Amino acid sequence: MNRPDGKRIKNADPMYQVAAFIMDKRVDSMNMITVDLPLDPMNAYIHKVRNERGMALSPMGLLLAGYLRTACDFPALNRFVVNKRIYTRTEFCAGLVVLKAGGEEGTMSKIYFDMNDTVFDVQRKIDEYIEKNRNVENNNSTDKMIKTLLSIPGLCSFGVGLFKFLDRHGMLPKKIIDVSPFHESLLISNLASIRTNHIYHHVYEFGTTSVGITMGNPRVVPRLSRDEVVFERTLPLGVVMDERICSGSYFAAAFKRLTAYLKNPALLEVPPAEIKRDIT
Repeated sequence: MNRPDGKRIKNADPMYQVAAFIMDKRVDSMNMITVDLPLDPMNAYIHKVRNERGMALSPMGLLLAGYLRTACDFPALNRFVVNKRIYTRTEFCAGLVVLKAGGEEGTMSKIYFDMNDTVFDVQRKIDEYIEKNRNVENNNSTDKMIKTLLSIPGLCSFGVGLFKFLDRHGMLPKKIIDVSPFHESLLISNLASIRTNHIYHHVYEFGTTSVGITMGNPRVVPRLSRDEVVFERTLPLGVVMDERICSGSYFAAAFKRLTAYLKNPALLEVPPAEIKRDIT
């Protein structure tokens, strides 16, 4: 049975199908790794675009654009597991926390992307999202739903329980999914913006989040280059993955491709030559 936000994958490798029964909770299937992205190529590209085109790009914009393009090449990144069933998502969205004015209170909602988006499209959507959500006076649809649930004693407990039941059985209305910060292709958080190191952020048991990424403070790491050790400035990512959606080798190849894109972000200036479709 399909869901409002995904199509059931019936032809997945039997190993992944049985894994969804053995590890029936997302917390059972979380793998964690640190990925160090070369920072100098990203900074050089950001400065080049600013000087030559007068456009402001951010590391967050480059990372999201690179991940989106990687998902075009590796469509299984956009899978999720609910109630022991594997689905391919029908859209791509990223959950992002925005600090409101004052820097203490935050809000979380989602940004929707088109698979054909370029790095400039991605940055524009991020900027619009932040501008819309950082105003203390504004409440996004997620905030409004939460305030409604908390407005009447007992309503939150009943409502969340109902949402979980409906979600588990593929009956959660699309309107709820659209405002839920727990139903997304990617959870991403820029902890460097508050001068904090990267962490391994949990992917929620409720909802459909399969990958979580946090960006931490830049750091220098040693690398072996030919016969000598060199030190490289990097942007560290804390990555948490639901291993039921694809194999470790698939994830490794995907993040290798992401690193390649961010070593040469100019590749993201044009739409993808091909968007690979997941099996169903």
